[in-house]
Amino acid sequence: MSHPGGPAEPGRGGPPWDGLAHNGPPPTGDQPAGPPPGWTYPGGPVPADPYPGAPYPGEPAPGGPRPGGPPAYGAAFPGPSPAAQQAACVRHPDRPTALTCTRCGRPACPECLQSASVGAQCVDCVRAANRGVRRWRTVAGAEPGGRPFVVLILIALNVAVFVWTVVQARSITSNFDSRLFDSLALSPGEVRDGEWWRLVTSGFLHIGPIHLLFNMMALWVLGRDVETVLGRGRFLALYLISLLGGAAAVMLFYAPDESVAGASGAVFGLMGGLAVVLKRLRVPAGQVIGLIVVNVVISVLIPGISLIGHLGGLVVGAAATAALVYAPANRNQSRVQAFALGALTVLVLTVIVVTSL
Repeated sequence: MSHPGGPAEPGRGGPPWDGLAHNGPPPTGDQPAGPPPGWTYPGGPVPADPYPGAPYPGEPAPGGPRPGGPPAYGAAFPGPSPAAQQAACVRHPDRPTALTCTRCGRPACPECLQSASVGAQCVDCVRAANRGVRRWRTVAGAEPGGRPFVVLILIALNVAVFVWTVVQARSITSNFDSRLFDSLALSPGEVRDGEWWRLVTSGFLHIGPIHLLFNMMALWVLGRDVETVLGRGRFLALYLISLLGGAAAVMLFYAPDESVAGASGAVFGLMGGLAVVLKRLRVPAGQVIGLIVVNVVISVLIPGISLIGHLGGLVVGAAATAALVYAPANRNQSRVQAFALGALTVLVLTVIVVTSL
């Protein structure tokens, strides 16, 4: 490209001031960077070069940054430091992650994050938040939502013992002729002779399949609701105390040579317990009370049924349940319940011991 008044500068594709008016001598090779002397715009002085030392158009970039401006074309940008690339999970330092907890801001891997109302929180923040949340409990202090478990175990034990007696007696209707039945049934005279286990083992014996079927159906229908309200441990305590209550009534009113077997005392205890629970919850208990009345009438009309054992289990079961559901709902609730059940158990055992003298 030619310039007015002189040739193009050697080794360059053309100076950046093409089109300027030349009023002086042509530029020389040792002239400093910038417009040669005498070169002016037609309308005024030449402005200062915004990028001093920058290459002319068509010239290769030197590879370094332009003074006072952005890096030259082809210059290498410094990459991020290794620490800034990805942080590590605070609980698993060997796991790099780009995720963070929306509550504390610490880095966490997907395994350590849990969905929250806004974003995701780490397990430490979730655990800390749950400490301040009071969980809802039943009137007896049990955690709601549990499935019946103790009821199924008790039914399985009763069925297993019945099958055992049937195998020994080789009869499903006369299973009471088995050796196991004879050694486990409740007899006041045998208890007074030191066979104390009969107070509990008699509650797992049944005379014939009809006796077993009715008791197990009642245990399932009543027990699953009562266990849901009381919880597993309290329900088992109620069942065993009701069983002892029925045995205590038998020891108090039966002759030494009479024999009793069956889970009816414990089942009647669950009937009384369910009535108390409904009363505590202010729910109509008419159906349960009607069921109790019907069973008491059956115990009176049909010979061979232990009315005394049923009533003993009913009274003790209702008292034990009242101690559980009417205990004050505070941090001492479990202690109060344990003390009340312990006192009731001591009272029942005292009656048994006194009648055994």
